Amino acid sequence: MTASVQIRPGTADDLPVILHFIQALAEYEKLTHLVVATEDSLRESLFGAQPGAEVLLAYAGGEAVGFAVHFHNFSTFLGRRGLWLEDIFVPPVHRGKGYGKALLLACARVAKERGCGRFEWSALDWNTPAWDFYKSLGATPMEDWTNFRVTGEALDRLAGMDAESPRSR
Repeated sequence: MTASVQIRPGTADDLPVILHFIQALAEYEKLTHLVVATEDSLRESLFGAQPGAEVLLAYAGGEAVGFAVHFHNFSTFLGRRGLWLEDIFVPPVHRGKGYGKALLLACARVAKERGCGRFEWSALDWNTPAWDFYKSLGATPMEDWTNFRVTGEALDRLAGMDAESPRSR
């Protein structure tokens, strides 16, 4: 590590930095067309009356060098909550200095301090540097599981279905 890193929770004052990292992550993943988050939507979602997630920011030499977004989920089998890492990102210019590892370890400590039964995340199939990094820390891919997602119009349709009606195709 070339510089000491400080990890701290994000605050509403950090919204420009948080949005910047979201946009940079989307650019890295070639998904900028999916970003609709704004400072206002993030203010409500992260710091409003019912926050849906939390943010950790990494700083080195006074400069923001990465972020992690996490929230609680629940394991019915364990009967305990877990911690889901939604995103972790260190811009390529800051990689190889231990900042990503520091963020991941900070999230693991949050999970442990809060009594979580597990700490989980997903990684894009093509992102072999991330896979290698996660495996080097003892993480194992969940080979028997596939994530499913419903968004936009499909979510509207699903939410409007009657449980008694035949399946839609």
